[in-house]
Amino acid sequence: MGPQLGVHELLHVFSFLDARDLLSAAQVDKVWNEVSRTKELWRQLCLRRWPCKDSQMTLGTQTWKQYYLCRSELEFRMESGRPEDFVCKAIAGHKGAIAKLAYLSPKEPCFDGRGKSVACTVSADGTVRAWDLREGTEIWSSPLQPAALVNLVTYPQLQLVVTVDKEGLIKVWKAENGSESASFRLPMDSSALEACDHPEGPFLLVACADGALYTLTVPGLQLRSKVSVFPDHPTSLLCSPDCQWVFAWTQDSELGPKVFHTRSLLCPLEDEPPVSTTLPIGLTSRACWAPDQAARLVVMHRNDSGVQLVTTYELGAKKSRDAINILVQQIASFVLPDTMMSTHLMKGHGSKVLLLVSGSELVLFTIHGLQLAAFQDHQKPITSVCVDQSRVITSSFDLSLRVYMWKKDNQFPVLKSCYHLLGGSHRWARCSEAAGTALAEDPLALVNGIYTKTKITINTGKGSSYFQMPARAGPVLCVYLHRRSKPVKQV
Repeated sequence: MGPQLGVHELLHVFSFLDARDLLSAAQVDKVWNEVSRTKELWRQLCLRRWPCKDSQMTLGTQTWKQYYLCRSELEFRMESGRPEDFVCKAIAGHKGAIAKLAYLSPKEPCFDGRGKSVACTVSADGTVRAWDLREGTEIWSSPLQPAALVNLVTYPQLQLVVTVDKEGLIKVWKAENGSESASFRLPMDSSALEACDHPEGPFLLVACADGALYTLTVPGLQLRSKVSVFPDHPTSLLCSPDCQWVFAWTQDSELGPKVFHTRSLLCPLEDEPPVSTTLPIGLTSRACWAPDQAARLVVMHRNDSGVQLVTTYELGAKKSRDAINILVQQIASFVLPDTMMSTHLMKGHGSKVLLLVSGSELVLFTIHGLQLAAFQDHQKPITSVCVDQSRVITSSFDLSLRVYMWKKDNQFPVLKSCYHLLGGSHRWARCSEAAGTALAEDPLALVNGIYTKTKITINTGKGSSYFQMPARAGPVLCVYLHRRSKPVKQV
């Protein structure tokens, strides 16, 4: 018998294997089995397949190996699923139109059976409510507020909900029981809320309708800074993935959009404005960050000739003894095709891929303008698009959701159209930003619209499908839950 490899040598060799080969190696003998179960091997496999920080993966009581196998099974089931694999639940409670929904559950899936899929909604009825989507029940409802609630954001790690009403009153609510913990009043209504989880502590960005930008602490809502960004112009906000940058713009205005260095908003210097720069463009209509890059900003705008462009910038900061200067480098730009001139939604994926929506069409481009794919699976305009590492979900006025799955390719990812989920709203349809939050019991929990009729009939192109909903007054959340299937043996 030849010389045997030691544990350290085996670990080195096994570090080059994929999951399937590692499982095969575990069948060789007892030593190989023990080495193949090493925590670090499976941790690296997880981080290679689902790139993120360790802290963003919710292991619960599981090992890294168990997490890898469960999440792989989930993705296989989602990709090979069918509409009949889902059961639709209707959740009622609000008496007025629902203005916004946000998840309180962590964005990363948990498979140890202890997690919940919890979402919050605000409504014109003046209440904020929390829902257990898996059980299809209301967890709590706030007391009736003096004005209609129009927006909310959540802080899943802190288990906090922040709402604002149409008169500009901001409140913080504890997710465990719906009790109010802090409030702050704006001089008028708000045009944007943005939740940011900065390394120095969470904070809230609020754009007031008068063009002022407020930076507030969380959970106390203490004012850190107030800046007049675009006087008398409603302002939109986007915080970068690493929370180091804030992009502010006013829709279709000649005023150039601005980029702020976040720390200068959190820790303002006396008698000095925050560190910012104005991009050399105007008539901004859409913007997004590249999720896999800390500071890659994509902006849709028009030039002086009215041509619609998509331009990508890389941001950086140059620190000196007395100041911080923002560095802006344009790394790509392209002219939108005539067929995409009415683009109303834009999302980023990875570092180089954009998803643009025009009417009922979903089109993938690189940041340099190369068209990768186009889908026209909906019969009516798309109203929302949600993107994560594994999938894309669109909702539409045709009362359906469409589920797509990402597949890795040599240079750019490939998007595969999988299936429709029928049903939705006769007023509007949308899927939440955290659509696809996964649990062992319900790998896909989606919220889609408001029912105003009890029988929904949809022409799918292959005949008609319908399902019956119980008669209810007021808006109803439609939640799709994946039926528990037999364990999948594939990795």
